[in-house]
Amino acid sequence: MEGVPVDPALVDHLVTGTDLTPAEARRVAEDVLAFYAEPVEEFVRRRHAELRTYGVRNAEIFARIAAELGGRLVAAPPLSERQLRRIVYT
Repeated sequence: MEGVPVDPALVDHLVTGTDLTPAEARRVAEDVLAFYAEPVEEFVRRRHAELRTYGVRNAEIFARIAAELGGRLVAAPPLSERQLRRIVYT
């Protein structure tokens, strides 16, 4: 996940609090930051596809996605079911 800017203080914090080497700590920080940098549209499409593979119905899927979006580290603005459907199906 190169290209994700990582604060050196975060790497130092991880090294100090764990058994990770500086290189491992940087890689972990890059992976976590990349995970949270996923755009809302990509997150919605990915989660919809994941939940569909388990046979979850759309009504439940959109309710779960809306709840998950609100709980992310940098929460997305509240999206209606209609807005979520537009993201998935456009």
